[in-house]
Amino acid sequence: MNIKNLISRITPPPVWKFPVIITLGVSVGLGLLILRISNAASYLSDDPNACINCHVMTPQFATWQRSSHARVATCNDCHVPQDNPIRTYGFKASDGLRHSFMFTFRLEPEVIRIKEAGRDVVQENCIRCHSKMIDQLSLVSVTGEMAEHGGGKLCWECHRETPHGTVTSLSSFPMVRIPKVTPVMPKWLEEFIYSNETESQR
Repeated sequence: MNIKNLISRITPPPVWKFPVIITLGVSVGLGLLILRISNAASYLSDDPNACINCHVMTPQFATWQRSSHARVATCNDCHVPQDNPIRTYGFKASDGLRHSFMFTFRLEPEVIRIKEAGRDVVQENCIRCHSKMIDQLSLVSVTGEMAEHGGGKLCWECHRETPHGTVTSLSSFPMVRIPKVTPVMPKWLEEFIYSNETESQR
């Protein structure tokens, strides 16, 4: 089958061309708007500010910001696999889709607790960063699955205050600086609306 035949087969009949173009235009426009509003590109980076695009993560951001880990590790250093790029971005994609679904439909729990996959990754990264210390102290490298079946403890079962503490509220950190959420509305549209409002008030 050549390209011309393929194009003629997927091209809608003349009566449907206009509605199909309009539908495609609206779909692409909405898709781009959603990507802009959700600040989707920020999730490709390691910037901790991306983690507070959803307002519910601000206590975790604030407690991390005041911890010793803030000087040496970002959120992704602990919460994303670091062994290879395929696993890193695969995990970020699956976890990100779940988070965006939960936060979009307001299904997030009152108290956010780490899931099994996240627990395993964090434990793996604790061991990765502190491997020299673990080897010197002759500690066994416990995995999440081992801990679940009584084969040892997870690192944060003893080191509970590292790095988020037990705080679940921003009121415990009154002096912390949380970055402001980026406005969704473009500057030019804000100025346009403001100028129209001031003219109508005259």
